[in-house]
Amino acid sequence: MRENQLVSLLGICLRAGNEILDVYEQDFEVEIKADHSPLTQADKRAHRVIVEGLEALDAQYPILSEEGAEITYGERKGWNRFWLVDPLDGTKEFVKKNGEFTVNIALIEDNYPVQGAIYAPVLDTFYYGIIGEGAYKLENASKAPVTTEEELFQASSKLPETNDPGRIHVVASRSHMSEETRKFIDDQEAKGLEVDVLSAGSSLKFCLVAEGRADFYPRFAPTMEWDTGAGQAIVEAAGGTVIRHDNNERLDYNREDLTNPWFLVKMR
Repeated sequence: MRENQLVSLLGICLRAGNEILDVYEQDFEVEIKADHSPLTQADKRAHRVIVEGLEALDAQYPILSEEGAEITYGERKGWNRFWLVDPLDGTKEFVKKNGEFTVNIALIEDNYPVQGAIYAPVLDTFYYGIIGEGAYKLENASKAPVTTEEELFQASSKLPETNDPGRIHVVASRSHMSEETRKFIDDQEAKGLEVDVLSAGSSLKFCLVAEGRADFYPRFAPTMEWDTGAGQAIVEAAGGTVIRHDNNERLDYNREDLTNPWFLVKMR
């Protein structure tokens, strides 16, 4: 990792967040993409800022972004290291104006995330993690006087922050609760466990697990690789796991089909 790379990622996320909030505070139009997901000017403006920032940070790493040009598997299958980006994760939450949307940037090496950064503009909270080095949370991120990684670590809280051994906490999607997820919750209760269900949008669900506020995040519904790369890096850096439902293996990346299989995020 380059010196002060995390500080650079913080700066990129903050600039993208400013673009997003500028649109968020206005009336805006919503386009519907071919996959029926929403798209706004905030997605496009954040994408542009992030790509410019990452190219300035390290031009040798290719970028796979939700809002970028279509890149064929033939071109990207040989990538050993690349940035995986969702400029605005939780566009549905953005449109609803509930504040639960994020900027996601992950560094993928040999098909697995090694570093992740998530910024929630409305919360002004920056989550980041490096596999093998730990995960952290920086609150009031836009106001933090951070110029070096040492200052960034000093201003941040190490994750997980909390743990409640007396109950099971399951975080579920605010917009995508599936029958299978409901069954997972029911199965925990059938074991005689007391289960609290938390709701959150976007990659904030990963952050709740990394913080220790949730024990499980079952995702038995469709997601894309850019939805999960940064969150997986942060959860794993905090000591958790992200396991595929079909084979119980660690969730991998840069597959031919960028749609993720079902998976389970857990901290215990």
